[in-house]
Amino acid sequence: MIHQSKTLSNVQLELLKIFSVDISDEDLHDLKSVLTEFYSKKAIALANKAWDENNLSNEKMDELLNSDEQ
Repeated sequence: MIHQSKTLSNVQLELLKIFSVDISDEDLHDLKSVLTEFYSKKAIALANKAWDENNLSNEKMDELLNSDEQ
């Protein structure tokens, strides 16, 4: 069972304040795109950091993907 918090996060509260009025479907789509890009950039940065910290290479990744220990 998933435990659901009854309190809103800081980002949820801030977004509720900012968007206390309806916005158009087009603006909503644009906002979703902005948020998607924001989190994509963060994920890529974390992946790049892990790649560098673990001295990974394309060859090492190919070995991992093709090993029997997947």
